[in-house]
Amino acid sequence: MTSITAPLLEIAVLVLGMMILMIEAFAGKIDKRVLAYAAITSLAIVLLASFFVAPSPSPSLATDFWSFYTADRLAIFFKQFALLTTIFVLIMVIDYAPVVRSSFPGDTSQAGLGEFVALPLFACAGLMYLVSAIDFVFIFVALELVTVSFYVLVSFTRRNPTTLEAGTKYLVLSALSTAFLVYGIAWIFGATGQTNLYRLTAALANPDSDSGAALLGMVFVLVALGFKIAAVPFQIWVPDVYQGAPTPVTAYLSVGSKAAGFVVLIRVLQPFMNLPQTQRLIFVIALLTLIYGNLAALPQTNLKRLLAYSSIAHTGYLLIGVVCFDVRAITFYLVAYLLMTLLSFTVLTIVAQQTGEEISDFDGLAKRSPFLAFAMLIGMVSLAGVPFTAGFLGKFYIFYAAVLQRQIALIVVGVITVGCGFYYYLKVVRAMYWQSGVNTDKISVNGLSRIAISALIIATIWFGIYPQPILDALKK
Repeated sequence: MTSITAPLLEIAVLVLGMMILMIEAFAGKIDKRVLAYAAITSLAIVLLASFFVAPSPSPSLATDFWSFYTADRLAIFFKQFALLTTIFVLIMVIDYAPVVRSSFPGDTSQAGLGEFVALPLFACAGLMYLVSAIDFVFIFVALELVTVSFYVLVSFTRRNPTTLEAGTKYLVLSALSTAFLVYGIAWIFGATGQTNLYRLTAALANPDSDSGAALLGMVFVLVALGFKIAAVPFQIWVPDVYQGAPTPVTAYLSVGSKAAGFVVLIRVLQPFMNLPQTQRLIFVIALLTLIYGNLAALPQTNLKRLLAYSSIAHTGYLLIGVVCFDVRAITFYLVAYLLMTLLSFTVLTIVAQQTGEEISDFDGLAKRSPFLAFAMLIGMVSLAGVPFTAGFLGKFYIFYAAVLQRQIALIVVGVITVGCGFYYYLKVVRAMYWQSGVNTDKISVNGLSRIAISALIIATIWFGIYPQPILDALKK
C-alpha cells in the first residue's frame, strides 16, 4: 500500500462525522445504533490507514501548512491513540443508548442517538489536529473544536439536573481557560514575535528577547492546559463534570482530552525548559496534584466521582514525567491509563444501568456477572499499580525517570500516594467479591462489548509483561 499524507486522516474523520449527521437527519426510520456500528467500522479503517502515513517535512524547514502541522512519530502515535479511544467510546455509546433514549421523552425512540454518535467523531478530529499542532494559532483552533464538541456531549442528557449542572460548569470554566490561553499567546507573541513553537525556541535563545514577558505568557498558557489535563489548582471542575456527564463522555474526557493535553504540554514547554523557573513551576504543580488527587479520592463512595479524583491523581504521576521531560515514560503511562480507565468505564456503563453508580451498587457483582467483576478487578488493580499490569509498569517508568533526575521529593510523595491508591481502588474489589448485594439479577453483556472488554483485559496484562511495542513506537 502506498503512503498517505497525515491530514487525510482528520479529513476522513470529519467527513464521517458529517455523513453520520446527514443520515441521522434524513433517514428517520433506521435503527440509529447502525450508525454507531458504521462509525466504529469506519474509524477502524482510518486507524489501519494511519500506519501508512508519510512523515511530514522537518518542522524547522517547513513552510505554509506544514509550519502549523507536524506528522512526526509522536503525532502519528497519538492520532492512533485518539482513534482507538473513540472506537471504545462508541462501543460504550451502544450500551448507553437506552439512557439517551429515556432523556428525550415524547420524541421518537431513536431521538438524539445519531448526534450522540457523531459528536465524538468531531472531538476525535480535534484531538488528532491537536497532537499535530506546532503553532499556537493552530493549537487554539484545534482545542476549540475539541472543547465545543465536549460542551454538547457533557450536557447531552440535559433533562437530568446533574448533567445540566455539569455542562454549565464545564462551559463556564472552559471558557475561562480559553481566555487564559489567548492572553498567554498574546504575551508570548508580543515578547518574541513568534507563534510557531520551533521558531520560538530560537527566539528565546536570542539575548535581545524579553524572556520575562514570554515566561509570563507561558504561565497563562499553562493555566489553560492545566484545565484540560486536570492539574491542581485548575481541577475544580473535574468531580462534578465527571459525575454528571454521560458515562461514555466521562471516559472520553478522562482519556482522550488528557492525552492530547499532555502532548500539547510537552510541545509548548519544550522551548521553555531551559528556563529554571519552568521546571520549578511544574514541580510544584505535580506535587500538589499528587497529594490532592489521592487524598480527595479516599472518602468517595460514588464510583464515577472516585474515578474523577483518580484522574487528577494520575495527572500528578504524568507531571512527574513532564518534570523529567521523559516522553517515552509519559507515552507508556498514557497507554496504560487508556486501557485501565476505558476498561473500568465500560463495566461501569453496563452495571450502572441496572443498579447505579455508587460503590455499594457493585456489592456481589462477582455472583451476578463474574466476567464484569473480573474485568473491573483488572481495571482497579492496574489503576492501583499491582505488578504484571500496565499500570504498574507505567508508574515504574515514571519513577525511574524521576530517579535518574534525582527528584527525591516527587519520588517520596509519589510512593506514599500510591499506597493511598491501593486503599480506594480495592474498596471496589471488596464490594464485588466480599460484600453480598441486595440485587441478585444476572447482568447480560452484548457480544461487541464482551469482545472490547476482553481485548482491554488482555492488553492491560500483556503490556504489563511485555511493554516493548509501546516503548519502541516513538523511535525514528
